[in-house]
Amino acid sequence: MDSLIIFVKNPVLGKVKTRLAATVGDEVALEVYEKLLKHTRGTTQQLPIDKHLFYSDFIDTADKWAEDVYEKHVQTQGVNLGDKMYDAFRLLHDKEYEKVVIIGSDCLELDGNILHEAYANLIENDTVIGPATDGGYYAIGFNFEKIENDEEVLNKVFLGRDWSHENVAQEAIAAFKKLGLKTHILPELSDIDLEEDAKELL
Repeated sequence: MDSLIIFVKNPVLGKVKTRLAATVGDEVALEVYEKLLKHTRGTTQQLPIDKHLFYSDFIDTADKWAEDVYEKHVQTQGVNLGDKMYDAFRLLHDKEYEKVVIIGSDCLELDGNILHEAYANLIENDTVIGPATDGGYYAIGFNFEKIENDEEVLNKVFLGRDWSHENVAQEAIAAFKKLGLKTHILPELSDIDLEEDAKELL
């Protein structure tokens, strides 16, 4: 079975897109984030795979993410993003999913074709990664059926790492190479973090 993990923040005024809010204000930043959430729903809801939505703080049963389409969870309260992604992948690994990809909700350029490319390339590859122009990544995925040492891989990729620099994606790719994993690199896309990134949405 294949599965998609989606990490989102609960859309609360003053709690989302804080770097964007520093120049456009909290209200506009929230509007931009809600548009990004809508785009992410539109991109993922028709995918013929199991979809697991992980909220930052609490499960919102009254929002627009249909519970018959998305299985809802809360992100674990790990030290950082890496801990939370590690826990999410471990959960779905334990549910015996084979090909699992995680995305966030910050990338307006992400579409169904790129997600299809990710899963298609996980048939022959151990991992996939989608680099972002800021040095991070908008997607990363694993074929647990092909990876024998999956616990070591998740540990090396997600735990004990610094996430506040411009080489996050390159560090992950280097870890894949050191672990002997075959990797497919998806197209580089832009995340929406600053005012100049969000011109299309403002």
